[in-house]
Amino acid sequence: MARNKEAVVLLLDVGPSMHSVLPEVERVCSMLVQKKLIFGKSDEVGFVLFGTDDTYNELQKEVGGYEHIVVLRNIGVVDGNAVGFLQNLPRGNFPGDFIDAIVVGIDLLIKKFGPTNKGKQRICLITDAKYPIKEPYEGTKEDQVNTISQMMQTHGIRLDCIVIREKLPGADLRVMEENDSLLDQFSRKAIAKIVHVDSPTSLLGALKTRNISPVTVFRGDLELSSTMKIKVWVYKKTSEEKFPTLKKYSGKAHSSDKFATYEVKVDYEYKSMEDPDKVVPPEQRIRGYRYGPQVVPISSAEWEAVKFKPEKGVKLLGFTDASNILRHYYMKDVYIFIPEPGNQKAIVAVSAIARAMKDMNKSAILRCVWRQGQGNVVIGVLRPNISSVDNIPDSFYFNVLPFVEDVREFQFPSFRSFPSSWQPNEQQQEAADNLVKMLDLTPSEGEEVLQPDYTPNPVLERFYHFLDLKSKQPDADVPPLDRNLRGITEPDPAVFSCHKSVIDNFHKNFELKEKPKKKKSSKRAWRGKPSASSEEEGVDDFEAMMARRDSSKWVSKAIKEMQNHVSDLLENSYEGDAYSKAIECLLALRKGCILEQEPKEFNRFLLGLYEKWKDTDLANFFELLSSKNITLISQKEAPDSNVTEEDAKNFPVKAELKSQ
Repeated sequence: MARNKEAVVLLLDVGPSMHSVLPEVERVCSMLVQKKLIFGKSDEVGFVLFGTDDTYNELQKEVGGYEHIVVLRNIGVVDGNAVGFLQNLPRGNFPGDFIDAIVVGIDLLIKKFGPTNKGKQRICLITDAKYPIKEPYEGTKEDQVNTISQMMQTHGIRLDCIVIREKLPGADLRVMEENDSLLDQFSRKAIAKIVHVDSPTSLLGALKTRNISPVTVFRGDLELSSTMKIKVWVYKKTSEEKFPTLKKYSGKAHSSDKFATYEVKVDYEYKSMEDPDKVVPPEQRIRGYRYGPQVVPISSAEWEAVKFKPEKGVKLLGFTDASNILRHYYMKDVYIFIPEPGNQKAIVAVSAIARAMKDMNKSAILRCVWRQGQGNVVIGVLRPNISSVDNIPDSFYFNVLPFVEDVREFQFPSFRSFPSSWQPNEQQQEAADNLVKMLDLTPSEGEEVLQPDYTPNPVLERFYHFLDLKSKQPDADVPPLDRNLRGITEPDPAVFSCHKSVIDNFHKNFELKEKPKKKKSSKRAWRGKPSASSEEEGVDDFEAMMARRDSSKWVSKAIKEMQNHVSDLLENSYEGDAYSKAIECLLALRKGCILEQEPKEFNRFLLGLYEKWKDTDLANFFELLSSKNITLISQKEAPDSNVTEEDAKNFPVKAELKSQ
């Protein structure tokens, strides 16, 4: 399906009261253009400044008025030069009239597209709305807003407005309240969203730099029973934004070759273990799954037949107290269930059930299969979402719940079992309480800091910024982390400076003392001549070191020493007499690396052992490993692993193929 291009007109207030935040405005608008170069290369953008010393726009020439408004860039396809327009914006000396600016923006869109491209036209207004709006020639300001809103609806033009309100003395509250009322009128009469921000960090996330059209994951019946069904649409409410995929690129093609794609293609060959020079064609290959010491072959036809093929649909299984669904059970993305648009019966039914669940503090458990042919069933919890806006109906939020195989249990001893001398006293508890209050992200005098709706991902934003820099300066170094992005990832130094006494008091009440080091028998047990008892002690010492939390060094130290111990066992092995002990230690090492999220350490070590001894008399040790199903740690067991489940199952066969 072809993607309809979006047209965006940025209306930027450059009047006197905006001078202090214009560098951040330049940055956030540049980010919008950079994102469009990646995700919407056919989109079009235009820039309009208001509050300027000069006047340059078509409306002023045609009908007069609309002064101190400059069309900096007419609407055109986004390109690398567009970012340059947003660098070092001129600082105006006249009050900005955002109503006139909106009219100029609408005029640009109508002249460019006419009656076409409805719903794909957007005006982004950034202002502090601190200056009074001039009186219209006819009617009131409210009448003027109604007329403009009707025009926007007719042409399918949306308005996103960001109002920047830093704490500045001398602001006219009456004027700002009137302007806020006019902007709120836009949100009621047109397709408009008004956002207030009070910090540069919030500004970074307030402007939606990437427009993602909502797509339903399910349209159909919410089945309460065989005779009671409600028409609903289901969307994803949140979905993790993945890091952009970097493609392989070859520089071997000549720069003068205009047809060169620079694409790198990867081909795989499968060879027989009996005859390594023989390539196995696809029709002679079949998937095999390990089952104990053997590999069970399963054909694609058999695999297709054994697949679970549930029927598409969303069915209610029952209700439960909301307190029974613990927060840490929520998995994956959040979905929203809305009644079918325009279906009055569905709207009333959803509202009635949602409000009943709210009143009784209940949650619903659903069985969901979003599409026909889906290979799995989802069980999840449905929670009511009561709307506070008259023209938006009630809805539900849905979270996927885990099955027993998905739950990870970690047992920790209770503090109640510790002696009283280990429990915090009143002074320590008070110091801890004060520290928590000091770092409260929702101060009583202001807005919550780091709200998800306005907080961009600093990793992604830094990447996009560097990508734009590299496109212009191929030899550019990686710049330091931006000040505002650092404010997302690090504590605010100003907060710590203002509350130094609270921090000092906490340090005073929780003084840390270094525990004297004691000589351990672990090295003797691991490096001496192994015996059954010493080997058991060695594994116990390894697990004890891995469990220590007084320093992060213990984990790496334990892994390193266990690796050395396994290597020593194999090197000193005579006709396999140390294999069982080495396997016991490898199992302990593998389990510890999974628990401590160090899969790469284990995989690197196991691959190293194989490369070192695969062609020696120790090669049969790896056959023993395969028979006991001891393999690499896959991504399924530890997310940080770079080994797929298939590669892990095929070890050491896969390693042999790679080495060839």
